[in-house]
Amino acid sequence: MKVNRNTLLLLAGLVWSAAGVNILHIGLSAYTAYQSALNYLLSVLVFAVFQKFIFGKLVKKHTARINAYPQERHFFMKFFDGKSFAIMALMMTGGIVLRTSGFTPERFIAVFYTGLGASLLVAGLLFGRNYGRALYAAAQNKT
Repeated sequence: MKVNRNTLLLLAGLVWSAAGVNILHIGLSAYTAYQSALNYLLSVLVFAVFQKFIFGKLVKKHTARINAYPQERHFFMKFFDGKSFAIMALMMTGGIVLRTSGFTPERFIAVFYTGLGASLLVAGLLFGRNYGRALYAAAQNKT
């Protein structure tokens, strides 16, 4: 199924937002027993590191790639390249293994997953913002 190039940005936003909400929910669900200023600070630190060094760059990279496509319509899965899908699969597998193995303490799940989930959600929202900007630019070009 082929979609408009700008729709790829919307799809990326929906996928990353859904992942962010799920991970954030897991983290916040575990947080009730570990609420402290230090843990909040650590979650903010996890968020900031992932946003600055991983997901912020990922949003810019894929938005630029999608905007550079010369054709208007593309297969709906092209919102990411193969490498990004592999990274996503690896992260999901690693997260499931961490949670189900019992090797990681619940406090780690609470702190890390809250920061990671918030960062994923923000990445999704940034893709959504880029989708809105692309729609606006397309509308401006028509007038």
